[in-house]
Amino acid sequence: MLGDLIKRPRRLRRNASVRELVRDTHVQLSHLIQPYFLKDGKGSEPITGFSGVCRLGVDLVSRQVESDLEKGLRNFLFFAHSTKKDSQGTEAWNPEGLIPTTLSTIKKRFGDSVLLFTDVCLCPFTSHGHCGVVKGEEIVNDASVEQLAKMAVCHAQAGADFVAPSDMMDGRVRAIRHALDRQGYQQVGVLAYTAKYASSYYGPFREALDSSPQFSDRSSYQMDFRNARAALQELSLDLEEGADIVMVKPALPYLDIIAQFREHSAVPVAAYCVSAEYQMVKLLVREGLAEERKLVLENLSAITRAGAQIIVTYHASEIARGGWL
Repeated sequence: MLGDLIKRPRRLRRNASVRELVRDTHVQLSHLIQPYFLKDGKGSEPITGFSGVCRLGVDLVSRQVESDLEKGLRNFLFFAHSTKKDSQGTEAWNPEGLIPTTLSTIKKRFGDSVLLFTDVCLCPFTSHGHCGVVKGEEIVNDASVEQLAKMAVCHAQAGADFVAPSDMMDGRVRAIRHALDRQGYQQVGVLAYTAKYASSYYGPFREALDSSPQFSDRSSYQMDFRNARAALQELSLDLEEGADIVMVKPALPYLDIIAQFREHSAVPVAAYCVSAEYQMVKLLVREGLAEERKLVLENLSAITRAGAQIIVTYHASEIARGGWL
């Protein structure tokens, strides 16, 4: 009955060798960035609701980076869990602070064998938990941008290869680019959180940094998850202002935005596979409902297939350690 069937797509699925030959999506370790949370002092602290993720002192971060490098992972993004908070977030540009100290330690040990990215945002350092300067209950844009530019320069001085502003203030990419250039850091790149949505997927992350807002929420500066066209406006602005890489956060719920960025951006597109995306995998695996390696690679392949060339993921270190790729 089917003797004259010429087109048989299953021919290209018949065994693993054929499937590997013809696949059109390739997730590569060299395109993954591992985030690490920093703490004062030595040792580690577990993070509630964030399976297997800890805050690490500079001693353990340095050892972990060494281990990751041995497994072929070389890209790292640092966040600070600061106990030194005030209304302005002044600890954010302290040259002796957590991020600058860690940067200088790791660059001294590993040099250009690592690429170091740093989070540029005030929320871990402000007593109110918002990502900018507050007057009353208003998050003031331009004053916040001035502080963020100081923070970016501080990180560049300590050895950052890329600074990553995650605050979503208007004009911060331009201000940071100009501040870096004026100080002689023309080679330090800007990875912009271009479309960062006001999302429910950040819960474990906020626990990691103790950075939940003390009043209201972040909807007046992070993007409304119901809007797609606004992301293209943000993309256009960040490109004009000098972003070297543009990013969408979260990843899996925003594959359509990633795809639009890939179509319209002349610079690389990144995606941040955020804390709740990671934790959902861990919970499924814990309940025996999924095999972790397969689920992680399926998720990362979807993000790559949508158009991301770079992925920030908490799975990167275990992918490298397990040889999953």
